[in-house]
Amino acid sequence: MDRYLSNFIIKDIARKMVFIGGPRQVGKTTLAETVMRLAEFAPSLYLNWDNPDHRLTIQRRSWPKGQRLIVFDELHKLKKWKTWIKGIYDVEKASTNFLVTGSARLDIYRRGGDSLQGRYHYWRLHPITLDECPPEMTSAECLTRLMKFGGFPEPFFSNDPTEAARWRRERYERFVREDIRDLNSVRDLQTLELFATLLKERVQSTVALSNLAADLEVSPVTTKHWLSVLESMYYVFVIRPFSYKLARSITKQPKVYFFDNAELISEPAKFENLVATHLLKRVHFLQDAYGESVNLCFIRDKEQREVDFAIVRGKNVEEIYEVKYQDHGIDDSLRYYAKKLKPKIACQVVWSAKQSYTTDGIQVISPLELFSRPLESWRQTI
Repeated sequence: MDRYLSNFIIKDIARKMVFIGGPRQVGKTTLAETVMRLAEFAPSLYLNWDNPDHRLTIQRRSWPKGQRLIVFDELHKLKKWKTWIKGIYDVEKASTNFLVTGSARLDIYRRGGDSLQGRYHYWRLHPITLDECPPEMTSAECLTRLMKFGGFPEPFFSNDPTEAARWRRERYERFVREDIRDLNSVRDLQTLELFATLLKERVQSTVALSNLAADLEVSPVTTKHWLSVLESMYYVFVIRPFSYKLARSITKQPKVYFFDNAELISEPAKFENLVATHLLKRVHFLQDAYGESVNLCFIRDKEQREVDFAIVRGKNVEEIYEVKYQDHGIDDSLRYYAKKLKPKIACQVVWSAKQSYTTDGIQVISPLELFSRPLESWRQTI
C-alpha cells in the first residue's frame, strides 16, 4: 500500500535529505523500502543501526560506492549523528540521495540545534486514516476497523482481535524497554506507565498535571516532564487551548490524545480520539508539505463553554469542530463560538449521523463524509 507521503518524499529527495519521523511501527521503514524500489534510485542501500553488521558499515563508512540512495534507519542512536550525517551529505550530495528514518527520538534531536539547517525536509508519518482507505475496502469498513484496531498498519490489515492485541502488547513493551528506558532522565518507569494509563482515562477532558502528580505522589515538574517524553516519542499528542481574543479564556491545561486509537476502551472516547488523529494528520501534512502556519487547538472559557477542536491559522480561528457520539442536536457551545468567532467552517462531527445537514451555518456531518477526501484537498478550505 502506497502511503500518502510517498510522492512528496520522492520529490523532496531530489533536492535535500529527507527525514521521516512518527510513532513506532507506523510504517516508516516500509515507506522507505517503497522509495528504494523505484528505478530512479537504483542502486540503493538500506542500513539499520540496530543491525550489528550495518552498524559497523556505518561507523566505518564502508558501504559500496555509487549508491543513488542510502536509507539510514535508527541513525539517531549514533553519538553526534547530526554532525556525522552533515559531513556525509556535504561531500556526497551531488551523487547520492539520503533518507533518514527512525523512532520518534529523531524528532527530539532535530530540535536540538541547527547544524543541519537548510539541508533536509522533515515529514511526520501518521497512522492510516479514512483518506487512505484501501481500494479493496469501503469507507464504512475502514471506519469500523479504525475504531476497533486503530490505524497502525499491522493490526489494521490483520483484522484479527487476537493478533492485534499481541501486536499492541509487544509494541508497548518495546516502546518502554527501548525508547523510554534509553532516556536517562526517566528512572521510574513503573510510575510513568501508570501515568500513561491515567491519561487514557482523561481523553475528552483537560488534563490537570498537578492533580495527576498528587495521585502518583510525584512532583508536578515530573508529570510535566513525563508528558513531554510521551509526546516527543509520538505515543500521545497534546492539544493546547486557544486564548487569543478570548478575554474569558480559562486555563492552560491541555487535552491529551493517543496516536493509537485502539489504546482506549470507551467508544465515545475512541471516537473523539479518532477525530483528533484525523485533524492532527491534516494539520501536520499542511505544515510539512506546504509550510502552512496552522495549528490544532481547543477552546474553553470560564463559563465552561468548550469546543473540542479548532484549526487556527496564525491568531485566527478558521474552523471549529465539536464531536458527538450521538446526535442530540447542535451543541450550545458550538453555536456560541460559531457566532462569536465567525470561523469559515463550524462543524459537529457525529458518529451516528446518517446524513449531513446544516442549521444556522453549522454543519452536522458523519466522519465518513468529512474525512474520506484526500489530504491535499483540505488546503483549499482554509
